[in-house]
Amino acid sequence: MRALRHREAGQESLGFTTRWVRWRRRRGPFRWGRGLGRIVGPRLDVLGLDARIHNASPDQSHRGGAVPATPAEAIGRSRGGLSTKIHLAVDRRGRPLSIVLTPGQVGDNPQLLPVLDAIRINAPGPGRPRKRPDVLIADKGYAHNSTRAILRRRGISHVIPERTDQRARRASKGSGGGRPPGFDRALYRERNVVERCLARFKQYRDLATRYAKRAVIFRGSLTLIAAVIWLR
Repeated sequence: MRALRHREAGQESLGFTTRWVRWRRRRGPFRWGRGLGRIVGPRLDVLGLDARIHNASPDQSHRGGAVPATPAEAIGRSRGGLSTKIHLAVDRRGRPLSIVLTPGQVGDNPQLLPVLDAIRINAPGPGRPRKRPDVLIADKGYAHNSTRAILRRRGISHVIPERTDQRARRASKGSGGGRPPGFDRALYRERNVVERCLARFKQYRDLATRYAKRAVIFRGSLTLIAAVIWLR
């Protein structure tokens, strides 16, 4: 399953439009866009968060019918050309919980809340799905005072390192700069599960470089591979 095939077994004789419609139905938002946590109901203890840029294929800007750089299809322009950024949240075992797509030039921190709000962990039995982790681990891209304040209001403990300019600004104010935010260095080492999960996604050629023109198709492929990761 290293390369996702855009065809249906035994039906190669079907026209392109028929195959496209059937494939889109199976990977569309109504079937694949539901919460990844509905596969099982784990305890949402530690949550890792990160974002990674994936370059779009040169075919994205090839001839008629191509999709230009537009937020509607999560295709943007960065230094590497056309690109898409994947914002990913995983649990302690590196299993995907939510996926958000944005154009490649979009920052990581503004997508923190959309990624958290997309998490839905259904525990066995009745009750509302769980959406709040015990601890959130993220890199310096999310080290903003507004982000820390939002996480505190939601009752989410977080392990986010402080940026160098933030430490210098706080030190320049002396005693008025306040205390540094808490940082658990041992717990922060567990953030590597996010990097390992992204590396698993890149093992699939269809995801290492974005070939799909439509964001719903690309997200459907991501969700399918996320399900494979859960089942392993």
